[in-house]
Amino acid sequence: MIRPAALALAVFALAATTAHAEVPEDDIEQVLNELHEAASKADGKTYWSLYTPDAVFIGTDVTERWTLPEFKAYAEPFFSKNKGWTYKARSRNIKIADIDCRCVAWFDEVLDSPSYGTVRGSGSLVRVGADWKVSHYVLSFPVPNDIADKVVTDIKAFEAPKKP
Repeated sequence: MIRPAALALAVFALAATTAHAEVPEDDIEQVLNELHEAASKADGKTYWSLYTPDAVFIGTDVTERWTLPEFKAYAEPFFSKNKGWTYKARSRNIKIADIDCRCVAWFDEVLDSPSYGTVRGSGSLVRVGADWKVSHYVLSFPVPNDIADKVVTDIKAFEAPKKP
C-alpha cells in the first residue's frame, strides 16, 4: 500500500524533474551552449532563433557593431556555404539580475577557438516567455598584460593612417 504522503512526494519529484529548470542559470547555460553549437554547424535557423529581434552583436573589430539583421546579412553567406565558427566554453559566469521578474541576466565566458585561440564572450540575455534569448553579445580578444603595450602600439600604428 502506498501512503498518501509518499505518493505526493513521488508526484512532486517527478514534476520537478520534468518541469522547466528551477535554476535559470542552467537554462542560460544551455542557450549559450546551443548558440555555439549552432554556429559551429552553420545552423542559421537555430542560431538566429536564440537571439531577440532587437539583439546586437559586437565583434572583435571596432567596426563590428551589428543589429540582428546586419549580423544575419554578414553571417548568412558563410552559413549558406556550411561554414560556421567554433567556440567551446572553457569557463562561464552567469548572473541573474536581482529584480522580481528574474528575467534579465548577463554573462562572461572564456572560449577556445581553433582559429583565434583564447577569446572572450560576454553579453546579456532576457527571458521571453519561458525562453531565454541573447539580447547582446560581445566577442573580444583578451590581451595578456605582459604584451598589452605592444598590442596597443600596433593598434595605434594601424589606425594612424586613417586619421585626418
